[in-house]
Amino acid sequence: MSSHRAQSQGRTFKVVTRDGTGLFVKDTGGSGRAVVMTHAWPLNADIWDYQAMQLSKAGLRVITYDRRGFGRSDKPAGGYDFDTFADDLADVIEQTGVRDATLVGYSMGGGEVVRYLARHRGRHVAKACLVGAAAHFLMKSENNPIGIDGAVFEGIKQGVQGDRKAYLTGLLRDVFLDARRPSTHSVTQEMVDSTLAMAMQASVAATAACVDAFAKTDFRPELAAVKVPALVLHGTSDIPVPFAIGKATADGIAGSKLIEYRDASHGIVLTERDRVTRDLQAFIAS
Repeated sequence: MSSHRAQSQGRTFKVVTRDGTGLFVKDTGGSGRAVVMTHAWPLNADIWDYQAMQLSKAGLRVITYDRRGFGRSDKPAGGYDFDTFADDLADVIEQTGVRDATLVGYSMGGGEVVRYLARHRGRHVAKACLVGAAAHFLMKSENNPIGIDGAVFEGIKQGVQGDRKAYLTGLLRDVFLDARRPSTHSVTQEMVDSTLAMAMQASVAATAACVDAFAKTDFRPELAAVKVPALVLHGTSDIPVPFAIGKATADGIAGSKLIEYRDASHGIVLTERDRVTRDLQAFIAS
């Protein structure tokens, strides 16, 4: 791991991980409590821009970053597994110098948060928030009937390795944002376009490899390692990560609080952006 400790004030830079991968980081540089936010597949740190702006206005130091293989981060041939993702998160925390941070994990980013807390024993973390998080076990099996059939994930991999733009346009509109369901903010074409632009910055290899990672990783034994105060935010109409998964995640973390977003989709960071921001702010301040 690089010995360089990144110190920044409201700017972007790269953290170099222990295996030499450069991760694109955005740091608001505030002097208040630190918040480190991980993003959903197949997006990047920009999905958190609204929340980051509002939290930084409230005096918090907000750090978001692009996962390896996504956005403006380096795109190595390998390392698309949760041990590596957790180590990358550890390097971001170490090199930005944050302490007593609140970790916020969105979708597959929730798995990163849980693996970090288990693998790195919660180092420098005060609280954890999981938003629409794939932090339980997504794939259906005999002992996980609430999961999703494996054929669905194989179809996603085929889609992103084919006509990726067309496939992701439909996936983001109809599954991620899910325009068929009501929400506080109606789903607009601009939302679809902005998320698609983020998704197209990722490498095909990373996009496909992460499907296996988030579908096949069983985090259930690690939920007990979450010893810090935890908040779970989950939409009841979430398709990619069904609400039953969110509830089971909360049930597996001792003392956690679950907030249901009635009729909300997986894209709650956009479609319910003000409510997510308020709930995050209240949790961090509590």
